[in-house]
Amino acid sequence: MAIVKSKILKQLASNYPNFLKKDLKKFTNIILSEIKQALKRGDRVELRGFGIFSTKTQKARISRNPKTGEKVNTPEKKTINFKMAKEMFKKLNNGK
Repeated sequence: MAIVKSKILKQLASNYPNFLKKDLKKFTNIILSEIKQALKRGDRVELRGFGIFSTKTQKARISRNPKTGEKVNTPEKKTINFKMAKEMFKKLNNGK
């Protein structure tokens, strides 16, 4: 099951009932947009206890279309890499 922004907002609203929902939504949007902008600049984003987001560049290459077997030029592109924090790894694997 995927986590969507609306579920995060519901959980935040139930944990912090004294905050308005529109403020929580604005806060969440600011955090996500800052993460996006940092990754776009090529910076690394570290969320302690959760993990690290960084970008890697895939070189341009010649690949092939699996349906037709035709060679296709694939341009250089950036991908997002995520490395889980040790705390998160331990929680997922030990259940603590």
